[in-house]
Amino acid sequence: MDFVSSRVITADIARLVDFYERVTKVPATWGHKEFAEIRTGSGTLAIGSTNTVPLFAPGSAEPAANRTVILEFLVDDVDSVYENLKEIVTDFVNEPTTMPWGNRALLFRDPDGNLVNFFTPVTPEAKEKFGR
Repeated sequence: MDFVSSRVITADIARLVDFYERVTKVPATWGHKEFAEIRTGSGTLAIGSTNTVPLFAPGSAEPAANRTVILEFLVDDVDSVYENLKEIVTDFVNEPTTMPWGNRALLFRDPDGNLVNFFTPVTPEAKEKFGR
């Protein structure tokens, strides 16, 4: 089995896709007007509109209701990324902070309130884990 992607459901797909294109600097691939993907070298963030929810099961997903999942992106230099994101992100949860497990992490919310973590491994163990 291979993990392929995480999907976020949103009531405003154009706004959320634009946000993730801007913060990741990765252009979205649109599969349909109701579905887009931000594809990185190691994983994909899928973004679907609320109009796609009934295709699975009516009411099975609710936009802007997540309080448990954090979408994580590995970046080369989280401190410089933070400076660049100040013009895009309006809701920072923290500034870059070195975590006990060796990553320097920046946590913020996307326009729907989903948590996003951009991080850089900084300890030898964390660098080895991520091949940095």
